[in-house]
Amino acid sequence: MVQEIVNQYGKIVISREVLATLAGIAATECFGVVGMASHTLRDGIGQLLGKESISKGVEIEEKNNNVLVKVHIIVGYGTKISVIASNVMQRVQYTLDQYTGLNIDKVQVVVQDVRLLD
Repeated sequence: MVQEIVNQYGKIVISREVLATLAGIAATECFGVVGMASHTLRDGIGQLLGKESISKGVEIEEKNNNVLVKVHIIVGYGTKISVIASNVMQRVQYTLDQYTGLNIDKVQVVVQDVRLLD
């Protein structure tokens, strides 16, 4: 459990899986991102995840009511990786803040592979 909100109507619990899915969708909407990668490397190559398992490329950690998000992506060949990573960081932080109201401490981007753009 990452976030628990209590109001006059009851209790709302936001799970890690929801945060990971939101972060994955936000990351894949950025230009230059081919897709999400599994956070476990196999033979040194990032494995491209399908849309149904997009949350498996995101790690969520909670420390002292702050949330650390680590996003594993695959970028397109010929794109500037630093710009793409910066865009992903901003987009994920903005999306999670808007949808959940959580205090996102850091968003880390791990580029695991480079592939040809379609």
